[in-house]
Amino acid sequence: MAFDTVRHATLFQKFAQLDIPDAVYNWLADYFTCHSHCTRYGCSTSSLYRISASIVQGSAIGPVSYVVSASDLIAVTLGNEPCKTASINDTDVSISAANERSRSSELAHIQHWAKINNLLLNRHKSKEIILTLSRRTKRAINLPSWLPGVERVTSLKILGVTITDNETSYP
Repeated sequence: MAFDTVRHATLFQKFAQLDIPDAVYNWLADYFTCHSHCTRYGCSTSSLYRISASIVQGSAIGPVSYVVSASDLIAVTLGNEPCKTASINDTDVSISAANERSRSSELAHIQHWAKINNLLLNRHKSKEIILTLSRRTKRAINLPSWLPGVERVTSLKILGVTITDNETSYP
């Protein structure tokens, strides 16, 4: 999901639910209001267009705005836990083995949440890793079925930490 489609109106509905001083809310509103953009190519420059959606990635307020924007994304199954990572605008969902059958419904829920928040879940960029202890315990396990459009991987790097299907390594 990307920062560039976050609607300012939706973001400010979520900011308004926070217990922040009015001065901070007003500063944020002022910061996001009246931004515009134009494109220059060669000797031509487009007209200015008002921007009503996007959080400037790399800005100081960007990660906080993403976290606020994603604050109402919750798991649909008790025991599953979404983890929002603002620095790379990713959302990871931890699903225990006991909830393995909820994988499809969690993914559908995230996709629905993204749609109503003017975001897009790109399933082809989505990855699934199944963490097991089978190599240590020498027990055979039955892997769950594949999720349509989601690549299953044996290692995943999250915020500089590489997680493999049977261990974690740090830089």
